Amino acid sequence: MLPPQFTELSVLELVPFGCKATARTFVLRLSPPPWNEYTPGQFVMLRPTGWGLELPWARPFSISRAGKHALECFIQVAGRGTERLTALKAGDVVRVWGPLGNGFVMEADSPTLLLAGGVGIAPFIGYAQKHPKAWNLSMLFGHRAPLGWYPVDSIRERINVETMRESGQADLDAFITAMHARMEEYAGKGGLALACGPGAFLCTVQHLAVQTGLRTQLSLESRMACGVGACLGCVVATSEAWPVSDKKKWPVQTCTHGPVFWAEHVMLEG
Repeated sequence: MLPPQFTELSVLELVPFGCKATARTFVLRLSPPPWNEYTPGQFVMLRPTGWGLELPWARPFSISRAGKHALECFIQVAGRGTERLTALKAGDVVRVWGPLGNGFVMEADSPTLLLAGGVGIAPFIGYAQKHPKAWNLSMLFGHRAPLGWYPVDSIRERINVETMRESGQADLDAFITAMHARMEEYAGKGGLALACGPGAFLCTVQHLAVQTGLRTQLSLESRMACGVGACLGCVVATSEAWPVSDKKKWPVQTCTHGPVFWAEHVMLEG
């Protein structure tokens, strides 16, 4: 794995999903980073040079894709920082620190189920692109906003994607039932599940992983300020299964020990 690097990249374009005036999700394309290899599931910290002291901290984003042409991140407006990022224009300069953290395992011959909730679809764009045997992949994607808000087509180019929209409790129950069935199916194949999404979604996936016995990794969406383990703002509690004996049932930084963890290694709240 390459060591993280600090660099400044130029905005190539900011592409909205849907009507530009009302869009809440975007693909941010930056000039190529000095690294073009990364493990899907890793992330970068972004802070435009034009930000003042009112926004002192960078914002973390999963790497959607990175290579010789561009660095791509999927952005959904969720607060002041992401709102300001959507005002970027071509030529603006963004300070980038990465690639950070670890990534998902990639087992070419294992049937692999990708489980994504909302903005958690982001790292699976690169995962589907990089996987050497994409026919072993499939995705179940749950979302609340309209499907057109998400880069589903970028993944459907390579693998089968089943989508389910949550508009109420009945839809949520149906999605959980579908996840349970799919995870049981992949457990029976000796497969693997990889999940990324909001906390409540990951808690459900973790619970189903225990029920089905399916090997499962979770990418945690934690709030981060530094991305390098210094601020201790993104800790998660480890379980008795944590592989390092003196860290069992202790908090560890998501940014440096994760953001991807085996489901049995962490204790999620909820």
